[in-house]
Amino acid sequence: MARRTRSRSESITNRFVTRQEPVRLHAFTERWRLVIVGHVQGVGFRSSCSRRAIDLGLKGWVRNLSDGSVEVQVEGAPLAISELRAWCEKGPPDARVLKVKPSQLPITGNDWFEIRY
Repeated sequence: MARRTRSRSESITNRFVTRQEPVRLHAFTERWRLVIVGHVQGVGFRSSCSRRAIDLGLKGWVRNLSDGSVEVQVEGAPLAISELRAWCEKGPPDARVLKVKPSQLPITGNDWFEIRY
């Protein structure tokens, strides 16, 4: 009598098609666009926001908009993004933030944070 080379459980599992989970480069990464409305230009908002985002390990950019508001696109861990959003609701000392309008975006994979002009 011949010996079996495979265990019975291996032959059963090979009968079924298995789906592999997609590989994530960064677990739980999100990208958000924040538009900060109020007196936020001319008070150092962009440079302060950039320093805060880099301290939190976030990626993306910040820029002034022609209507007097500031736009931030940020990518990273959800908790760090929440902390930056909370900071944006107050801003630097001379800023007067009226509201922050968030919207979620698809991830781009940027690996730096910059101030855009």
